[in-house]
Amino acid sequence: MSAEDEYGEGAAGRGDGQRPGRSRLLRAVGIGLGCVLVLSAAGAGWAYWHLNHNIKSVDIDHALGDDRPAKASTAPSPTGGPADGVPSASPPPSGALNILVLGSDSRGGERNKELGGGSSTGARSDTAMVVHLDEGRTRATVVSIPRDTLVTRPSCPLPSGGSTAVAHGAMFNSAYAVGGPACAVKTVESMTDVRMDHYIEIDFAGFADLVDALGGVTVTTDQDISDDDSHLHLKAGTHHLDGTKALALARTRHGIGDRSDLGRIGLQQDLVKALLDQVSSTSLLSSPTRLYKVADAVTGSLTTDTGLDSLPKLVELGRSLDALSSAGTETVMMPVVPAPSDHNRVVADEPEAGELWRSLR
Repeated sequence: MSAEDEYGEGAAGRGDGQRPGRSRLLRAVGIGLGCVLVLSAAGAGWAYWHLNHNIKSVDIDHALGDDRPAKASTAPSPTGGPADGVPSASPPPSGALNILVLGSDSRGGERNKELGGGSSTGARSDTAMVVHLDEGRTRATVVSIPRDTLVTRPSCPLPSGGSTAVAHGAMFNSAYAVGGPACAVKTVESMTDVRMDHYIEIDFAGFADLVDALGGVTVTTDQDISDDDSHLHLKAGTHHLDGTKALALARTRHGIGDRSDLGRIGLQQDLVKALLDQVSSTSLLSSPTRLYKVADAVTGSLTTDTGLDSLPKLVELGRSLDALSSAGTETVMMPVVPAPSDHNRVVADEPEAGELWRSLR
């Protein structure tokens, strides 16, 4: 398999435009999870135990140590609630926060393989977004990083011991492939000089199951999409998609525009907006069964850092985003230009990219 096949299709062109969006996903997730706690006493106890144990975590802070950008003094981590799982009644944290969110094409499990994860081992980061919450958490910026971006990948610790070598001109998403979540975080911090306070990862199966639990998602495309690789064929217009087709839309690139990763990022941002609309329009509170299915899909698909590895911690994060509105949120893509060494790849467009990251520190 070639390097291009392993780490993604080529990307060309400039991507420094801004796209306004509504990114209240974390808020919606937090509220949904919090509502689970009001189920009947016996049911709530089992539901809490199950949902809490769904969440997988990795100790990013321990893996990376102190060789990282400084942590913002105004960015306290959510503290969670007491041991019984009931969120604290104290005011939620309100400091600035940076969260690295990855969409992973995990190959583990039959469900992920059925959805396009490939062989039974390994995984790649299909989607990468830095979610920045301003002080007060009433405004947010979501920055997409093209996976075909060429970067200097730093030396990363390996779970089995030892470390990877520094790699110059490596594709961004190779960091996750060679060193997992810790290397993905370290690579983002190295290229941005922005401390990632938290890490959240969702896999193929989890995304598809979440869409199905919400009853599907309605999207509108302005062009025909025909992509045999993602198994998606749609005529231009409005469509109501189930989880499998929504995932295919998030992954497609061959059937649109210049067949690059940059075009796919635009589709992903539109899909996030549509998913948020579906969350807002679905009466979860009136249907405990659907509410539980959504919470189960969310928690069952998540890998987080240890600062977000329990139901109370996720609920506390959701509470802290209560004042975040669509008007105060914008989505952008890291400014890039074709790489001089390979026009099927991109590099950060400076000084614009550097200015963007400085604005998030």
